[in-house]
Amino acid sequence: MSSRTWAGRATRPLAAGLGLGLAASALTLTTSTAAYAADSVTITLLNINDFHGRIDANTTKFATTIEQIRAEQGEANTLFLSAGDNIGASVFASNVQDDEPTIEVLNVLELASSAVGNHEFDKGFDDLTGRVGALADWNYLGANVYAEGTQTPAMREYDTFEVDGVTVGVIGAVTQETPTLVSASGVAGLEFGDPVEAVNRVAEQLSDGDETNGEADVIVAEFHEGAGAGIPDGSSLEEEVAAGGAFADIVNETDAEVDAIFTGHTHKQYAWDAPVPGEAGTRPIVQTGSYGENIGQIDLSVDPATGDVTASTGTNVARAAEEDLSFPRVAEVKEITDAALAFAAEVGNQPVGQITDDITTAFGGGSYVDGEWTGGGRDNRAEESAMSHLVAQALLDGLPFGEPDIGLTNPGGLRADFRFAGNTAENPQNTDGVVTFAEANSVLPFGNTIVTAELSGADLITIFDQQWQTAETPEDPAPSRPYLALGASENVDVVADPTAETGEHILSLKIDGEEVDPEATYSVATFNFLAEGNDNFRAFRNAEVTDSGISDAELFRDYIADSSPISPDHDQRQMLVDTDESGVNAGATETIEVSKLGLTSLGSPEDSSVTVTGGGAELGTFPVTDRSASIVVDVPVELAGDSITLTSEQGVTAELPVVKAQPTLKLKRKPGKVVARKTKIKVISRVLVGDEAADGRVRVRVPGGQTFAGRLNDNGRVVIKVTKTFGQPGSKKVVVTYLGDDTTESVAQNLRFTVRK
Repeated sequence: MSSRTWAGRATRPLAAGLGLGLAASALTLTTSTAAYAADSVTITLLNINDFHGRIDANTTKFATTIEQIRAEQGEANTLFLSAGDNIGASVFASNVQDDEPTIEVLNVLELASSAVGNHEFDKGFDDLTGRVGALADWNYLGANVYAEGTQTPAMREYDTFEVDGVTVGVIGAVTQETPTLVSASGVAGLEFGDPVEAVNRVAEQLSDGDETNGEADVIVAEFHEGAGAGIPDGSSLEEEVAAGGAFADIVNETDAEVDAIFTGHTHKQYAWDAPVPGEAGTRPIVQTGSYGENIGQIDLSVDPATGDVTASTGTNVARAAEEDLSFPRVAEVKEITDAALAFAAEVGNQPVGQITDDITTAFGGGSYVDGEWTGGGRDNRAEESAMSHLVAQALLDGLPFGEPDIGLTNPGGLRADFRFAGNTAENPQNTDGVVTFAEANSVLPFGNTIVTAELSGADLITIFDQQWQTAETPEDPAPSRPYLALGASENVDVVADPTAETGEHILSLKIDGEEVDPEATYSVATFNFLAEGNDNFRAFRNAEVTDSGISDAELFRDYIADSSPISPDHDQRQMLVDTDESGVNAGATETIEVSKLGLTSLGSPEDSSVTVTGGGAELGTFPVTDRSASIVVDVPVELAGDSITLTSEQGVTAELPVVKAQPTLKLKRKPGKVVARKTKIKVISRVLVGDEAADGRVRVRVPGGQTFAGRLNDNGRVVIKVTKTFGQPGSKKVVVTYLGDDTTESVAQNLRFTVRK
């Protein structure tokens, strides 16, 4: 694979006071080796990931941050790189022009090289390698993207750049989950291999001393794959590695020849000091979050004589608070951005409907303040949300034909929020409560079509179970996000056990108050993306799919117009309970753990208690702390065959069946010595339900089939005389059975003893 070179550019003077500003904005810092050598070359790597076409009021501030760092570090020694998803899932101003404004902005900022992300495949491989490739001045790198059934690279694998006499190699790779994250037609004919194996293969090539296959002094890996949590989430490198999966492989298995690692895909923020496999020392591993909120910066001190990295630092630099148009590139970015916003405004500024309050995705890292969820960052895909409820309801109610039973949406498909506060400075029509064409489009930017999927109740139950994400085969990598919360229409109620095994999570699934029949057929309105079985919801592949031909954004806009004014729906569809799948036991003290109570969309009301009822009586009310409740409830024996109901203050419910009490049977035998043809034994039985005496009969069956029985007394005890002797010496067994009753299960035990001569 051929490489290209990049020449350094003239250094611009640093504005007064800039150094202090950058120091104050640094999010995290790692230092992996000793202080910089006096005669070393310093190379600064700037990085973004998951920019997703952010053409908006912050674009020039994002550009300013890059230019400030370039000015401080020296342009000739600075490379601007990306870990992928530069385009796709973009805001309206970029999306409406097929992301061409974003490509222009990154061209102006002289993006040198980028890993390919899964969203670069949203419009298909031909669009990526054709239209996008022709527009972009940088190369997209995908070392683990192969022609199907081969190890033949389908994309460029690496770039090389000359920086102050040092050759820097950049290798790119994308998440192996890509085929499950984009429409199948977009990656037809491609195969996605292990990203770490691919990076290692190319790293060895670039460091084998063979000039004919490319060489590099310094190697940078750009992985469009990353950790499941970052520093703002309270996580650490050690915790993320211990969690296993793709990120652990990146940390533990990326070749020691790789000097710096940038990651992406999971939209997390971290700058960590990672050990180098098989060698002393560490190397930086950085992800910036998303949307240009931070610029990743890794500084490498390199011995130009040997090409060895002698020191390194890694940090995330927060986006500048103000634009600085004195930088020529920033001024040019502003021209592109202003033109794109003006073009988008021609259509996008038109009102399409009204809302009464914020309607958002789930926000992670916030808290309840005065009883309402406040703060944090959007797009927590492990939670249902007011926005997922709205979109799912639009799917159910908005189709102009057919009669779907429910609407379902995947959380990764929702890319923006509705805020009640208007913005008349940019659009006089965007007053409080107005939803514009652009705002509606930005929620669903992918251009999916709406389909109906006819599938069995069993498959529908499996689809909800697949919220707990698993790889398709043991050989496939574990999904980066272990849980994806489906958005469901208001007629869906789910009770699930998050601790259960795969395939056993769903305890109850109701539509319109009726339990789903595994043998019946149901119609689901959803996106073609989800109906193809993507995002690991593989049970959709069993469905019979009918495509409406209606785009998701068009249906959503029409629904908003027809349903306005719209209020946020904060009612949970799913209650997560840790309990036995068979239900709770009558007559027992049961402990039930309930989690994720209350939505985390902005403005969602707090759940403060859970009440348990059964048989028309209240069995207890239990407090909610940190969205969880620990319920310890005495289940009356007389509820056997009935149910108890858990109801949160905000109205989410779980109905748990009450099964017959599970008794304990304790046995003794008298006398201790049993002689053949002489001794008649007595079997002493005691049956308890918890600490209470059971009622009913006990039966003893001896060899030969003869039975003897008796009724338990008020203490749950009975002595049964076996009036038959045992004719032959040896080991013997009698079967003792408590026969149970309307509220208590039966139970049997073997009583073994030896008959002597």
